[in-house]
Amino acid sequence: MGKADIDTLIEKKVKLHQIDQHTASQQEATELRRALIERLTGKSLSHLGLRSFDDDPVVKKNVENLIGAVSIPVGITAPLMMRGQFAQGEFYVPLATTEKSLVASTSRGCRALTLSGGVKAKVLKDRMTRAPLFVVQSLEQAIGVAEWIENHHEVLQQKIDECSSHTRLESARSWIIGLNLFVRFEFSTGDAMGMNMTTKAADVMGRYLVEQFPGLRFVTVSSNICVDKKPSALNFIEGRGKTVVAECLLPASIVREVLKTTIEGMAEVNYRKNLIGSAQAGSYGFNAHFANLVAATFIATGQDPAQVVSGSMGFTLLEKVGDSLHASVTMPSLEVATVGGGTRLPSQQDALRLLGVEGAGEPSGSNACKLAEIIAGVVLAGELSLIAAQVEHSLAKAHSIT
Repeated sequence: MGKADIDTLIEKKVKLHQIDQHTASQQEATELRRALIERLTGKSLSHLGLRSFDDDPVVKKNVENLIGAVSIPVGITAPLMMRGQFAQGEFYVPLATTEKSLVASTSRGCRALTLSGGVKAKVLKDRMTRAPLFVVQSLEQAIGVAEWIENHHEVLQQKIDECSSHTRLESARSWIIGLNLFVRFEFSTGDAMGMNMTTKAADVMGRYLVEQFPGLRFVTVSSNICVDKKPSALNFIEGRGKTVVAECLLPASIVREVLKTTIEGMAEVNYRKNLIGSAQAGSYGFNAHFANLVAATFIATGQDPAQVVSGSMGFTLLEKVGDSLHASVTMPSLEVATVGGGTRLPSQQDALRLLGVEGAGEPSGSNACKLAEIIAGVVLAGELSLIAAQVEHSLAKAHSIT
């Protein structure tokens, strides 16, 4: 951008979000905005200017005040054999990470699982939640509203249909605390993660309820009982998004030859570290490092990175069964999508395409469930390899950078 262009913006005190109005294209606005920030801060931002997407749809759907993109390395795991309800066959899983050894370690786990026959996985529950908050005039009114909601799902669904044809109300649960009425609605949202869809649905229902009950006040569409982007016992127990379980029975020979350790050692470290240690810490993560693999797959496939906080919750269990190691992960709140949000970005679409889950599935929701099973499988791989490294005291060496 020319010096005169930037001088004009500064002279006219044009706000960052108004720069689009002074350019012929969105790409020009992006370049001018970044050049302005470079002038104002005296910092070079040349690397931020490198990007693989078209600015127009990104500004419309994903971000404001665009100045560029951040590039994150993407590694690929060894093939992972999945035997899930939706995910079947071998998958090369893309991991976006800057952590040395994560891809290599996870690949070792993938090899152990694949040689053991693959990972069985299943989505046990698929529900996105939104929980509006109402203020009532009395206990009687709170009970009345809660009971009306419970008995009129069809009426509420008709209101939802006015704003979305893909959002289905599945259930509702209410809590009465003083004059506060919290209602946690559960929805099915197909292959979308569903936060925007459920927010619109909850808003429509909230406004309708106020019309039906004089004196009822609609305070907010999100009361924190959803629970969105925060660790919580409620999501840990009830689930949010996909509740998925993955398991594999590993022969002692695979544990010894691939993971370089013993069944007994794996089971002991998992028990003492992931169960007792996590309980002492008051953690909802009874696992070694769910968050590592959840974050890496989320970034690679265009998921909402803020939802890693929920995806990090869950159990890793390792038990000796006969002469084999039964390994499993239970993930109660894995919030993923294959349509909408960051899944529209070109690089992320490549990653989804690699996994065979790009776009909407047939039937609706099948691609998102398939992705959830694959993530659970690669999380199990990561758990096995890290725990094995800790059993053999090789973790520090694996992270040494030469």
